[in-house]
Amino acid sequence: MTAVSRRAPDRVPIDFGSTSVTGIHASCVAALRDQFGLERRPVKVHEPGQMLGLIEEDLKQAMGLDVTGLFRRNTKFGFPVGGWKPWRTHQGLEVLVPGGFNTTSEPNGDTLIYPEGDLSAPASGRMPAGGYFFDAIIRQEPIDEEKLNPEDNVEEFQPISEDEIAWLKTAAGEAASSGRAVTASFGGTSFGDIALVPATFLKHPKGIRDITEWYMSTSSRREYIHTVFSRQCEVALENLARIHAAMGHLVDIVFICGTDFGTQTGTFCSVATFRDLWFPYYRRVNDWIHAHTSWKTFKHSCGSVDRFIPSFIEAGFDILNPVQCSAANMHPEHLKAAYGEQIAFWGGGVDTQKVLPFGTPAEVRKQVIERCRTFSRGGGYVFNTIHNVQAETPTQNIVAMIEAVREFNGATAHV
Repeated sequence: MTAVSRRAPDRVPIDFGSTSVTGIHASCVAALRDQFGLERRPVKVHEPGQMLGLIEEDLKQAMGLDVTGLFRRNTKFGFPVGGWKPWRTHQGLEVLVPGGFNTTSEPNGDTLIYPEGDLSAPASGRMPAGGYFFDAIIRQEPIDEEKLNPEDNVEEFQPISEDEIAWLKTAAGEAASSGRAVTASFGGTSFGDIALVPATFLKHPKGIRDITEWYMSTSSRREYIHTVFSRQCEVALENLARIHAAMGHLVDIVFICGTDFGTQTGTFCSVATFRDLWFPYYRRVNDWIHAHTSWKTFKHSCGSVDRFIPSFIEAGFDILNPVQCSAANMHPEHLKAAYGEQIAFWGGGVDTQKVLPFGTPAEVRKQVIERCRTFSRGGGYVFNTIHNVQAETPTQNIVAMIEAVREFNGATAHV
């Protein structure tokens, strides 16, 4: 918490697995368990869309992690986490998946997954033959402009139930008892997150659910989107108030939004569009949190977002992730010099597109040391990779990454 308050801590804190964008693919979690000589048991896939593996306490200790995650009860496919059962990946790894993780196989070898685990509903996700994670299946009905109703796009934004609050409170207590910082993902505040627009958790989603159509609508149907965001924001603020009353003291950081505004080389929209369409709602959520809680707020956006960072800061975000230094205009020294006194960086520790999966351990070490040196200067940095560690990332490179952070921190213990 010293680090995210932009003060210099005694060492660079490390996060893996506290959010759906700072995790590790289940296959790599299994490999790390073997590497550290931990008990051999199937990894639990707690986020089935990206097939992220649960990092359990023994592995957290082995990796030296400082953050733990608190997640909603249901997965992105609408079934609850729990009731674990075995499932074998395309690569032959046996993992544990939630009880509602029900799939069928296509003749070409693709795997389909279903909302709420209901095999009678249209499938909402597809893992290609030989693949490692599920892509959303677009299930949008043809659009009739005269019947288009913003209420259809807010179906998923509802008052949180008392049962869910009780479940979260219990989970938050367990997370806080670990002694680590707690990052919570309460949901409902990711305005226009394209990972959520297709609504893979709904059996029959209505409204604008096609990704291309949604992006076009941010220009051609802006009042419609404003109506959706406004309604979503009202429900979110009511839910946050109830959640905070029940467990606010157990949480340190809140994941607000995963909406991406950057590509590898540019942006999805102009700064003017961002400030018209998204900024007011981010500001309302962040203002409420800062006025009523001690939570720090976490903004995820991939890509080249340098031009948006001043607006992220003005909107009240405390933390920026994943800090994609491989994208245009995202050089670490520039980011730290320009914004390091106003926002904390969470991620950016090593490139997950080239260096970590395809480099040598020496190249991984070199980049990690450089990034830690740059981003941790004066505080304001939590180490993580640039987004999730993907399948088939060499275990020796992941170990080299962990050792490099320890080396930077002056630790005497080694993997």
